Amino acid sequence: MRITGYRTTTTVQEWGRPVGDANGVFADGVVSVPIVMVDTDEGITGVGLGPHVNIDAVFAAIEGEDPRGVTALYDRMLRQTFKAGHAGAVFGTIGALDTALWDIKAQAAGEPLWRLLGGLDRRVPAYASGLDIGLTDDELVSAYQVYAQHGLRAAKIKGGLDIERDRHRLTLVRDVLTEAGHGSRPGLMLDVNEAWTRKQAVRHVCELERTLDLTWIEEPVRRWDAEGLSVVGRGVRASVATGENLTGLEQFRPLLAAGAVDIVQTAAVWGVSHFLRVAALAHAHDLPVSPIGNTPVGLLHAATSVPNHMASELQDLHPPLGVSLDLYVEDGAFVLGDAPGLGITIDERAISAFTRRPDARAADGPHIRPEHAGRRLLSVADHGHPAQPHQLTPRTRPADDVSHTVRR
Repeated sequence: MRITGYRTTTTVQEWGRPVGDANGVFADGVVSVPIVMVDTDEGITGVGLGPHVNIDAVFAAIEGEDPRGVTALYDRMLRQTFKAGHAGAVFGTIGALDTALWDIKAQAAGEPLWRLLGGLDRRVPAYASGLDIGLTDDELVSAYQVYAQHGLRAAKIKGGLDIERDRHRLTLVRDVLTEAGHGSRPGLMLDVNEAWTRKQAVRHVCELERTLDLTWIEEPVRRWDAEGLSVVGRGVRASVATGENLTGLEQFRPLLAAGAVDIVQTAAVWGVSHFLRVAALAHAHDLPVSPIGNTPVGLLHAATSVPNHMASELQDLHPPLGVSLDLYVEDGAFVLGDAPGLGITIDERAISAFTRRPDARAADGPHIRPEHAGRRLLSVADHGHPAQPHQLTPRTRPADDVSHTVRR
């Protein structure tokens, strides 16, 4: 079998409500989802959800090769980007191609990827994560009631701009999950997306912990600040979770060496091979791993095969437009199916026909770090319209925002 080419497209996740974090909010809830499809001479196509930045240069490392040699091809892609470096979105391109290769390998074997990787249990424990900082109280409660109906008993909310507001919102979610669990204590997590300084993180989390039991605090300070994360970890009762924005195994080493992380996270867009390597490194330090992402299909399959998986993030309960998944959510877990490979089906016609697109020119949103992040003296939430910072005006874009690149 040989790799013959690739195709790319971009679909959207339609949340139907505002989504975002301390850095900003997409008011219309329409978020881009880039897709890479890798073709072979045997008619098997693999799918990877992730960026296609500099994909021509990265794809050159695997073109014409047997896609079943995934691990070797992953390292070859890393070597291909040696001079410029593989960090950032380019690492996402490598991850998307890597995930597509794993999809091909499992399809060729006639097995779901979770089985090919050595998984035994198709159920992957999940926690609810609503990207919810832009929601009113009523909207927040309604959203987590839906998660609770699917058996979710742990939840992570977005915060970091106003501690009293965070306390209030965490309490609302706690009460929803406690009622759904017939009085059992739920898991509560807070993600502030690198919005604090070290001192702010310790002070704010300690204040929350006077009345709440937090399972973890996520990205309390900058992702690379091993010393700062370690300071936070020593100063609070909650575990420190981080790692979703680290691109490459080498970026985890200083954090683990400093004892700076308690819950090791990886993002779905960085790929299956990266997750497996990070999971092994974390396991060597007796630490759990937890995948992050809205459609973390590849990592869900991989999670079944590692001994230290804790729980995977469950964001929207619906897949992106034009994407079908062979899985469902039941009793607080993703349940993977038996379709060969990842079980992803892409309807390219439906994606091409869709005209409502996020505005790629937007200068604000959760993907843009505010100039004043980490330097706020006072809380910034608007209590007249709680927790809705930096909203974007909904826009539409023509269908030509979808890209199709073919290489043969």
